[in-house]
Amino acid sequence: MITEEKFDFTPENKARAQKIIARYPEGRQASAVIPLLDIAQRQAGGYLPRSAIEHVAHVLSMAEIRVYEVASFYSMFNLKPVGKHFIQVCRTTPCWLRGSDQMTETCKRKLGVSLKETTPDKQFTLVEVECLGACANAPVVQINNDFYEDLSVEQLEKILDDLKAGKKTPYGSQIGRKGAEPVKV
Repeated sequence: MITEEKFDFTPENKARAQKIIARYPEGRQASAVIPLLDIAQRQAGGYLPRSAIEHVAHVLSMAEIRVYEVASFYSMFNLKPVGKHFIQVCRTTPCWLRGSDQMTETCKRKLGVSLKETTPDKQFTLVEVECLGACANAPVVQINNDFYEDLSVEQLEKILDDLKAGKKTPYGSQIGRKGAEPVKV
């Protein structure tokens, strides 16, 4: 692979990577590829530039193509830059039955983008994903590392408006549930 820019773990991330690699028996360090790609993606600002993939391959003594195969297989890894607010709409059956199509359409309309696009101001990127793992609280949207659960169109519109305005948004259940307790009627 051709490197566009040099990538190296920060000292803190290098220490984290070494601690993770040490968990695996000798000769099995390649098993650390997913957590090291996660560290690299976080350090690079939400995506994996080619140089980060090459660096992880070097650290783990793996062929670059093998690391690229992992990075391109899992939807949690982004191979191109994403906006400041990375929006993932769950589209698996429980979320779909409870309105995930409306969540996607709300994001498209409010942000003026299609799926896999970033707003011109680089603030928002929109994607659909399979199962965010909070099925009991469907529909669910993940924005960066935060889950927004039990969403309505109106609630999602307010969250997007608040993020546009630079306001902090309360995440978790939008109807006040704790965990996956039953909905109070």
